[in-house]
Amino acid sequence: MAPPLMERSTNWYLPSAPMVYAVISDPRMVDNPDMPSYQPYVHGMYDPPALIPLQMMGVNLNVDCYVDTAIIVVSGTWRIHCVMGSRSCDCLIAVPMGNQGSILGVEVDLPTKSYVTELIGEQESKGIGKIARPEDGGFLKPHIFTSTIPQIDGGTNISIKIRWSQMLSYNAGRFSLTVPFCFPEYVTPAIKKISKKEKIELNVNSGVANGILCKATSHPLKEIRRHEGKFSFLYEAEIFKWSNTDFRFSYSVSSGNIFGGILLQSLYDYDQSDMFCIYLFPGSEQNRKVFKKEVVFVVDISESMQGRPLESTKSAISAALSKLSPEDSFNIIAFSNEAFQFSTSMELASKDAIERATAWISMKYTVGGSTNLFIPLEKAADMLSNTRGSIPMIFLVADGSVEDERNICHWMQKRLTNQGVLCPSIHTFGIGSFCNHYFLRMLARIGRGEYGAAFDLDSIEVQMNKLFSKGLSTVLANITIDAFDDCEEIEVYSSRIPDLSLESPLTIYGRYQGSFPDNLKVKGILGDLSSFTMDLKIRRAKDIPLDSVAKLSIQTCNISEYTRMTLLEKNIMKHFGAWKKKGDPQKIVESGPPEMILLQRLSVGFGDQIATAENIRPGSQEPELPEVAKIFIKTTSNYFGGICNRCCCMGCIRCCSKMNNQCATTLTQLCTALACIGCLHCCSESCCLNQDD
Repeated sequence: MAPPLMERSTNWYLPSAPMVYAVISDPRMVDNPDMPSYQPYVHGMYDPPALIPLQMMGVNLNVDCYVDTAIIVVSGTWRIHCVMGSRSCDCLIAVPMGNQGSILGVEVDLPTKSYVTELIGEQESKGIGKIARPEDGGFLKPHIFTSTIPQIDGGTNISIKIRWSQMLSYNAGRFSLTVPFCFPEYVTPAIKKISKKEKIELNVNSGVANGILCKATSHPLKEIRRHEGKFSFLYEAEIFKWSNTDFRFSYSVSSGNIFGGILLQSLYDYDQSDMFCIYLFPGSEQNRKVFKKEVVFVVDISESMQGRPLESTKSAISAALSKLSPEDSFNIIAFSNEAFQFSTSMELASKDAIERATAWISMKYTVGGSTNLFIPLEKAADMLSNTRGSIPMIFLVADGSVEDERNICHWMQKRLTNQGVLCPSIHTFGIGSFCNHYFLRMLARIGRGEYGAAFDLDSIEVQMNKLFSKGLSTVLANITIDAFDDCEEIEVYSSRIPDLSLESPLTIYGRYQGSFPDNLKVKGILGDLSSFTMDLKIRRAKDIPLDSVAKLSIQTCNISEYTRMTLLEKNIMKHFGAWKKKGDPQKIVESGPPEMILLQRLSVGFGDQIATAENIRPGSQEPELPEVAKIFIKTTSNYFGGICNRCCCMGCIRCCSKMNNQCATTLTQLCTALACIGCLHCCSESCCLNQDD
């Protein structure tokens, strides 16, 4: 079934599984590398280039889950089937990632070269002379990583291994994971005789000794191992077409109450320190009493929030207010260069108050001028300074950067320290790339809260709802671990332990030297304000890579504001020795030192104060599609599935964005040349339509 006519906001043309594209700037190179065919002479070049999806010859998916994190490895072979053997082209790798995905690395093997990504420090990167162009890699979307491999000959088989991490979703005692693994039909080789093998391997090590139950999977997995909180599944088959659905699975941890434990791992690192992980699960009991809450929403209404950002924020706040109980209280502070309060004091969350607050926030419009964050935060903290019998919370939503962020962190840390036991938890949410996400993460960490973000307009409301829901379902607050204060040999990565939410497990990572304490107790305050104490059992985690899961930047290949990703190119030769005999094994040797290419910056960064001062809206710099591209989309979308989808629509859009009508017609003829015989009639009709336009 052909997809619907494309609108500006739809994303059906984006990759839904790891893909590789031939980057075509010269249409004359497009042909079958094995059986050259007659091609009408084509004038002109594509600028920007078109993208043709490559055929996939085999794929393996390996998923390793540890506690609340999944390490995903996709290994596959793609063939440049659309470029004549005497020509070469760049190839673009596109990797869509799931929930809070983070790229870990890419490896590419060719007959005479190999490529591998590597992270280096910011200072070390300044000595690299060769810098990749912006179009050679980066994030096409916040969840889609791309990287370009230069000049590969037509007909070449490319072996690629891609690694990334994702967070498991959690709800009512059940962990679940969704991995983008839905391949379009046009990457399946047209020749049926070619063997196509698909393999999926799933390994789960929950860190829990027992009580693990697999609930559901999207693919026919067969259990091959199970032992003390660990299980493994395997699926392997010869198939006619590649997976057309994402890989999904879920498992439950059978416990109704809060429980947890400690995992230890020896690293044999340079500083002779080892790692630990403390995990707390909220359990599956949904009727557990949550805290009585006093909540203040602090919302940026500067001019840059105009349109979708502010409207999505209003909807999310209205939904959060509807979840409050009548005994909860709330207030709303809207700010730009000054602060506006819904009420001069905290209001009980009655039906009338919520209706008035919803009407008040819906009438708020953006205000010009600079952004002053300190004043509204101070007002919110003052409102919650005399909280009794409830848990105070601040939710901050912003889309820009301010000058005094460091001072705000110092001020907030000092204030929370002096306020006592039930000091406010601070949850932060950043919109777009102009706000300082590093600052928002740090502020949430100081305030024992959660951090969330949205980098495209379509995800603002969804991601904000998740943050609000997680914060409002706190079941254990003011968590402390008794040994942390007494032992100087223990280093915790977070100076303040976040609260435990009913919708998310809590993991705390750190390092220690010498002997780890034999007994640890976790303490906190429950929703009924009673004290909570639990002994934590210690277990050696020999087969859980805590160092990888803990996200230690350079050591574990995780991108941060202080690291840069590079692409190492190595030339290799196959060597047989002085006399080559039939059956002699080939020896792979490197010829010369590798060449290092510095990729574009991949981290979110520290915000943009100039864009904030000029009130530039998030997403406003995205260019509109030219009229010729819109015409091409309309004429191609109805037959897109019918021509075996030889040319990716994403590539068509990029290609047509700078074309005239004649070039658009040429590209349609190019699609016809690549199509199968059964589709020629459909293509010819589309070409006529294009020419008539």
